[in-house]
Amino acid sequence: MDLKKYSDKAAELIKGGYDLHVHTEPSHVARSLDDFEMARDADKVGMAGILIKSHYETTHARAMIANKYAGTRCKLYGAVTLNWPVGGINPYAAESSLKLGAKIVWMPTRDSENSLVFGDMPGDFFKRPGISIYDENMKIKNAVYEVLEVVKKYGSYLATGHLSAKESYDLCKEARKMGVNIILTHPDWVRTIVPLEQQIELSRLGVLVEKVWANIEEGTLAPEEMAIAVNRIGSENIFMVTDRGQANLDKPVEAMLKFIDCMLKQGVEEKAITDMVCNVPRSILE
Repeated sequence: MDLKKYSDKAAELIKGGYDLHVHTEPSHVARSLDDFEMARDADKVGMAGILIKSHYETTHARAMIANKYAGTRCKLYGAVTLNWPVGGINPYAAESSLKLGAKIVWMPTRDSENSLVFGDMPGDFFKRPGISIYDENMKIKNAVYEVLEVVKKYGSYLATGHLSAKESYDLCKEARKMGVNIILTHPDWVRTIVPLEQQIELSRLGVLVEKVWANIEEGTLAPEEMAIAVNRIGSENIFMVTDRGQANLDKPVEAMLKFIDCMLKQGVEEKAITDMVCNVPRSILE
């Protein structure tokens, strides 16, 4: 990792920071680094924490082992994603993961009905029906409410995953009505786009909005559009993540440094970046 490629200011602002959306090995999909390597990379730049995501299983047990043996001050955290390998929208899978110490429960991602409308993603390896939050009458399923109650019980966060814009909007509003913490997952990605005005509306209800380097790098959102969104939503309602770890792409730490530099070039204030890299993600983990 060549830190000379990034500004001194980015190197300063990443210290004490977090990335709550990274993909590491072991994984069913090719990744660029494992849990231990991730912890050590983040530790080298003074990051405080990384949350590892798998589409197929809970990751907190992996995080616990890495924290014990990696020899880093940077901590790893885990989560669970409610795809078919854990039973879909399954409150028991959510509770098992949260009981162990996981911090986020993602709604279905690769297995969501919405995501499958766009087709399989690279690395998908089984055929399956899509998962929706709605029943046959377009009402939110009882199982979704059961998951919401579990997340509330543990004071953790639910995230919208790869749900459709309508599902994400409805779920966020219902969660906040129930007093449940919730995250709007990459609302600028082509499969999960939520209009900016709705992002703003939901943030005013207490929904946290995830902003993702991958969406800039892959061209679904221009850097200047990201900066406008940050200013309109408010940095106190946003956290920055990379969604990186894919093989043959930048590793997460370098991606985060690029993200910070990109926002600085767009005129986003240092205080706002500190909110989005340090303060808001820390509040999710506490």
